Amino acid sequence: MVRFKNRYVLCEVVSEDPRCRQCIEDRALGLAVRDAIARVHGDYGLACCSISFTVKYLNAYTGTVLLRCRKDSYRLLCSALPFVRSLESRAQRYPCFLNTLHVGGTIRTCQKFLIQYNRAQLLRLLQNCTNEEERQSVQKSLLSCSLTEEQSQSGDEEEDDDEGIETD
Repeated sequence: MVRFKNRYVLCEVVSEDPRCRQCIEDRALGLAVRDAIARVHGDYGLACCSISFTVKYLNAYTGTVLLRCRKDSYRLLCSALPFVRSLESRAQRYPCFLNTLHVGGTIRTCQKFLIQYNRAQLLRLLQNCTNEEERQSVQKSLLSCSLTEEQSQSGDEEEDDDEGIETD
């Protein structure tokens, strides 16, 4: 059996309208990307990309999107992403664009990049803070951007769950 290699494209949805992020759906985003591929590359590009194209992850709160496609056609996908100009959701059009952040071979590498990217964004925010309250809240967010802290928290939760179980 042959394994098909995929590429994962990490993007962020950039929009001036804050309602755009709240109304994003993965189906609407997938259709917008497919339309852009069809406009730029025609039927050939659409056929190549749509074989295994899916929206693997969508966080409407942060505007983070993870797209999957075949390794052979990821360049077609990446070249068509700048041509996504709006997303249509609930019979309304929201002007926006997709900013490509990273292209990786696994979801895990994209997650690691996203953690580093968010940490860099928080450091930029920290430099632009005007008062001490903002500075402390950004520092707290910055310290929470690590995988080891999440693992230790999940271990604490498992211990708490064991204490609440009664055995006969």
